[in-house]
Amino acid sequence: MKLLLAIVLALGAAAAQAQAYPAKPVRLVIPFPPGGSNDVVGRVVAAQLSERLGESVLVDNRGGGGGTIGMNAAAKAPADGYTLLFVSVGFPVSIALGQLPKESLEWFVPVAPVGTGPSLLVVPTSLPVKSLQDLVALAKRKPGELNAGAAGVGSFQHLATELFRLQAGIDIVIVQYKGGGPALTDTMAGQVQMNIGSAVQNVPQVRSGKLKALGVGGPHRLEALPDVPTFAEAGLPGAEATNWWGIVAPAGTPAAVLDRLQRDVAAILEAPETQKRFQHEGVDVLRMTREQFGQHIAAETTKWTQVVKQAGIKAE
Repeated sequence: MKLLLAIVLALGAAAAQAQAYPAKPVRLVIPFPPGGSNDVVGRVVAAQLSERLGESVLVDNRGGGGGTIGMNAAAKAPADGYTLLFVSVGFPVSIALGQLPKESLEWFVPVAPVGTGPSLLVVPTSLPVKSLQDLVALAKRKPGELNAGAAGVGSFQHLATELFRLQAGIDIVIVQYKGGGPALTDTMAGQVQMNIGSAVQNVPQVRSGKLKALGVGGPHRLEALPDVPTFAEAGLPGAEATNWWGIVAPAGTPAAVLDRLQRDVAAILEAPETQKRFQHEGVDVLRMTREQFGQHIAAETTKWTQVVKQAGIKAE
């Protein structure tokens, strides 16, 4: 009888906690500076999640250390649903580079996937190439002479460019910048000859005529740039690099709270206004259960660990 009473009381407490959540603002840690793809996508979700929760969702940009500063801060927060972490491919990449231990996969529990967006290879308008094949041919004619801009060692841009280099069999120099913004600025100025970054960042520059897009590093063409072929269509399958975004919480966060958050995020993603905004930015909604999202993060860790090893990338 005492055991039954304890179980009933525990269930009652959990239900009360879920019903009361949230009773104060929620913090969404984005482990990168403002302006990048994580920030752009994260803020779209945070704004709408605030409306659904009836409490403010405060974006906390914690840049530095390739995202590890923000990730560590979120991992140490109380597991009560009031601190969430916005993750991307940068999380498994940090593990692949040894910046975070593999055990850090156990620091968090999945809340909800958000979206996925491919890389987009862009070049300065002044570069005399019209296609991906032209670019590869130019790089082979001039080994070691073409430069590619990246947002730092281990960044999505860096690994996407390394994967492209390996699959294309070309010798190019990858120039590391302190962020995606400076790398993109130098690409537009012609200081570097290519940039393989997230479509979220690169599409606006193509639309404005400041850059030329040669290939989409994803499974299908972008609705925003329907005339730009995928890498596979351009004759380079296997070079695809896709970024993705989602929300996790510190391990131990109550299941009832996770359920509430997952339902709200799923509803946000199915809203027509969200899908229209995502399509405009070159982002697809990512539909998975919490369990599938956790498996996805683990699989991405394995994939990028192999790329890091094959390319001989070392963390700075």
